[in-house]
Amino acid sequence: MKSKLLSLGLAALLSTPVFAQQHSEQNHSKYEWPKDSLVKQKLDQWQDIKFGLLMHWGTYSQWGVVESWSLCPEDEGWTVRRGPHAGNWYEYKKAYENLQTTFNPTRFNPERWAEAAKAAGMKYMIFTTKHHDGFCMFDSKQTDYKITNSKSPFSSNPRSNVTKEILGAFRNQGFMVGTYFSKPDWNVDSYWWPYFPPKDRNVSYDPKKYPDLWKKYQDFTYNQIQELMTDYGKVDILWLDGGWVRPASTIDSTVSWQRTIPYSQDIDIARIAGMGRQKQPGLLVVDRTVAGEFENYATPEQQIPDHYMPIPWESCLTMGASWSYIPKENFKPARQLVQMLVDIVAKNGNMLLNIAPGPDGEWHEEAYTRLKEIGAWMQVNGESIYGTKPLAPYRQDQWAFTTNGKTSYASYLPTEKETVLPATVTLPIAPAQSKAKLTILGTKQALKWKKAGNGMEVSIPEKLRQQLAGQPVWVFKMGQ
Repeated sequence: MKSKLLSLGLAALLSTPVFAQQHSEQNHSKYEWPKDSLVKQKLDQWQDIKFGLLMHWGTYSQWGVVESWSLCPEDEGWTVRRGPHAGNWYEYKKAYENLQTTFNPTRFNPERWAEAAKAAGMKYMIFTTKHHDGFCMFDSKQTDYKITNSKSPFSSNPRSNVTKEILGAFRNQGFMVGTYFSKPDWNVDSYWWPYFPPKDRNVSYDPKKYPDLWKKYQDFTYNQIQELMTDYGKVDILWLDGGWVRPASTIDSTVSWQRTIPYSQDIDIARIAGMGRQKQPGLLVVDRTVAGEFENYATPEQQIPDHYMPIPWESCLTMGASWSYIPKENFKPARQLVQMLVDIVAKNGNMLLNIAPGPDGEWHEEAYTRLKEIGAWMQVNGESIYGTKPLAPYRQDQWAFTTNGKTSYASYLPTEKETVLPATVTLPIAPAQSKAKLTILGTKQALKWKKAGNGMEVSIPEKLRQQLAGQPVWVFKMGQ
């Protein structure tokens, strides 16, 4: 069962192999507001900035395949192995891990990414420091399976510690920054113990039967996160993925995918979060799908909830069809991306948009074009997004509503065929004052309006309609 999507061309979001089900079934009634005042303060700040960048990047980009999942011995569409080693899992895993010896992203230039993201109106960034395959995009002292190891040709590059370089480049542009970190690690023997070959994504042994081995894994995880919290400057968000790694007490039997978790996989998040906040006061911890104290905000994946949610949340979505780099990407049009952002913000969420760097260390040029197009709209209409709160009725038909307390915004989301505003529109809300000024962002002309039931009927001059033609969303501003 997946959450319904609005009929704004967003249904395409679920047309690719994704894991949205893990997040659409989550029971958000168990959300816990943070008690730490510094965490609450940072959460408020995060909720105000609305729009962020996520990047999935690793050795898998060389093959142009799904991130990590082709290693997983499950019979699912997204774990299908391809290529010359596909017939034998052991040979495939060896060839996959050997990608470390050829990964050489010589065009790596995080400043270009940060500048493009800033120009688009993005204000925070999450980077995949380690995905489920265990390959570290940072200089971890806990493993040799990392970009900075001498086996990797890029290790001789002065910018080989790409996590440090990326976080620094985005911080320099005023971004809040976060580290994506996978709780499962399919490369280390203390998770996929070779004595028992893995059957699926889970730990390959029962941690209750082998507590010393599990303790070794707990410490390994703690030590890697401690490195990220200690050696990489200011970090605002610890974004933890791999929701099957969780204590048995948190498994929700009403959620289908959680019923398949065979063992309690408790990595002691309280210990990790305590250390993280000691090193990084106010750190937001996002233990995805594990409702409670350490999921500071919810993260519906590849989907947008169909209604307003009163808790902090973020839709993580791909700009193209894939989380990881594929040679020929099908990027969503800027119009759709802007409408997704407007829709999300009106429902009290943030939008985290994923762009995947390639094996050479560069994005598709089309990704830069999309960001530029989004930025052109944000430059004019950003005041209806940043620092706003949703305004009832939130979303109604083609309308989305926000407010900053003094001013209200009604955003009109046109259908694909609508390139100009209608000559007359009816807003389903009306200002309390009969003399309230009504304009469209990007223009100064006051519009004529009259009460129409509980709403207002607005006349839009032809000159203005033509002047504003082709916009992805038109924003009406109501104020004194």
